[in-house]
Amino acid sequence: MAAKPVLKKTSMAFMERYLNNASPTGYEAEGQKIWMDYVRPYVDTFITDTYGTAVGVINPDAEFKVVIEGHSDEISWYVNYITDNGLIYVIRNGGSDHMIAPSKRVHIHTKKGIVKGVFGWPAIHTRNRDKEEHPKIDNLHIDIGCDTKAQVEEMGVHVGCVITYPDEFIILNENKFVCRAIDNRMGGFMIAEVARLLSENKKKLPFGLYITNSVQEEVGLRGAEMITNTIKPNIAIVTDVCHDTTTPMINKRIEGEVQIGKGPVVTYAPAVQNNLREHILDTAEKNQIPFQRLASSRVTGTDTDAFAYSNGGVASALISLPLRYMHTTVEMVHKDDVENVIRLIYESLLTIKNNETFSYFK
Repeated sequence: MAAKPVLKKTSMAFMERYLNNASPTGYEAEGQKIWMDYVRPYVDTFITDTYGTAVGVINPDAEFKVVIEGHSDEISWYVNYITDNGLIYVIRNGGSDHMIAPSKRVHIHTKKGIVKGVFGWPAIHTRNRDKEEHPKIDNLHIDIGCDTKAQVEEMGVHVGCVITYPDEFIILNENKFVCRAIDNRMGGFMIAEVARLLSENKKKLPFGLYITNSVQEEVGLRGAEMITNTIKPNIAIVTDVCHDTTTPMINKRIEGEVQIGKGPVVTYAPAVQNNLREHILDTAEKNQIPFQRLASSRVTGTDTDAFAYSNGGVASALISLPLRYMHTTVEMVHKDDVENVIRLIYESLLTIKNNETFSYFK
């Protein structure tokens, strides 16, 4: 059985700092700098692109290229309209959930710094109880304590400012990691840990490894679309999150059965190359790494799709981290799953041969 990599104190410190940092879609650069500083000792060089994707490269001169990938951005809001009496209306930046917004505290990012505010909501006493209105984009507003539009603008807030939630990392019951933006900065953390393990265990790979932290996944896989055309990889192993379906109000007949704490989730989908997926499953079984299976109809909805269908076709697979309460500020994952995703990617890389195409026609 492969040695289980216990997350080190330095790893945990990086994880917390990286998760707590705001990296909304389109504004990922500061988070990418944190990630690159951590990965720097474990790679030979970096690639960055115009929109902020960061790639740590091991063996950059190798012709055969393998990608391991996560995405760095988090859902957020944009300032869309400021009323004469100083209230702010918003639009989504990514799949922000209007249902969780009322009474949440927010950070509005301006050139003058963070402006704090709250999503206001009418008191229960004042709402129409016969036909109660639910939160939606056109009735959500942010209050930053101003009385006029001029006051809002004096604070540096204008249309187009991006808005994030300030909720930070906590641990519940010793092994549940909770934070906003675990989707999918935990992916960036896990691929960084793979780089660390390869370095610390002095593993030499026969191919080039591209540890890729993509931007703008939450608005259509855009960062992955760009960087795959730059790297032109032969193989891509993507990690993202998927839904724990054991909490209330989720239909397992529709969503499948997945649970935090029971291991990484390996996806079956048209974009997933079957032989590469089986290589990953064989690796899990040989190394006694627990895993779960999930089927995705048509698309995976992750950067796997962007890599798979690029450059004439790239053998791609998806290893997901089961997560509760996606796109909320209390996203939750299990420590054991985080460690086992790291193990599964690490061990899978060690058994990929140079120039392995995973072709169906050998």
